[in-house]
Amino acid sequence: MKMSDLQASRYANKNEPHINISMETEIQHILSLSYGKDSLACLGAIEQLGWPLDRIVHAEVWATDTIPADLPPMVDFKARADAIIKARWGIDVEHVRAALTYEQGFYRRKTERSKHKQGQIYGWPCLRGAWCNSDLKRSTLNKCHAKGSISYRGIASDEPIRLARLDGVSAVSPLSAAGWTEADCRRWCEVNGLLSPIYTDSTRGGCWFCHNQSVGQLRLLRRNYPDYWALMLKWDSDSLRNFHTDGHGVQDFERRFRLEDEGFLSPDDKDFRWFMLDEELNYRLF
Repeated sequence: MKMSDLQASRYANKNEPHINISMETEIQHILSLSYGKDSLACLGAIEQLGWPLDRIVHAEVWATDTIPADLPPMVDFKARADAIIKARWGIDVEHVRAALTYEQGFYRRKTERSKHKQGQIYGWPCLRGAWCNSDLKRSTLNKCHAKGSISYRGIASDEPIRLARLDGVSAVSPLSAAGWTEADCRRWCEVNGLLSPIYTDSTRGGCWFCHNQSVGQLRLLRRNYPDYWALMLKWDSDSLRNFHTDGHGVQDFERRFRLEDEGFLSPDDKDFRWFMLDEELNYRLF
């Protein structure tokens, strides 16, 4: 949309963001939506500030050609949230996705251009510089942002380290401009029926196969979605890289959880150490 005098004055009257905009510039204002409380609360902050909003985009990741990366409760929530957003703001959320699924990216082979291990599959991502973030999310979202567009990011006013990474020109935070904290974002989502189930129950937000998730989330995945867990076990057996940075794979977690099922280990044991699985006769009844 072309910025009107009124819209330009709205920016000029705010301390944030610091944006120099020509009145004749064709520009798009795009909210990058994750469906977390902060990105959803941007809708309220943008409305309060009177800032323009042209598009809302979300990077959709798929585990395989037929299985989404979100667990069913999150899939349902996204659909409900999209309906609320359409009814109130009149904007259809654009669900964009990469050409690759996670599984396809997982089984790609490294080419001669790779610095290490040419010919091997990518397998589980590294903790830092994870290929899944760059290849399945960031690259997809970047294609949605034309040169000169402004990206709204859901970073609250009490997150100074993350806010410092925004340039205040092409990437800005409506929450910071409105002075909304993370607690404010949660309250706004609760009031407006847009609080994700990740904040109210044990549903995981984000990809169910993520290598950064907690032991508790893995345990719930195995219990509630055995087919997904079986797929992770298959991937784990093919990957040359360990699932967790501590050197343990999904197979190790399967062994641990199986011993919990049999009563030899307790899920609540804060003294658990991995060597307990290997020491002879060290299985303890609780």
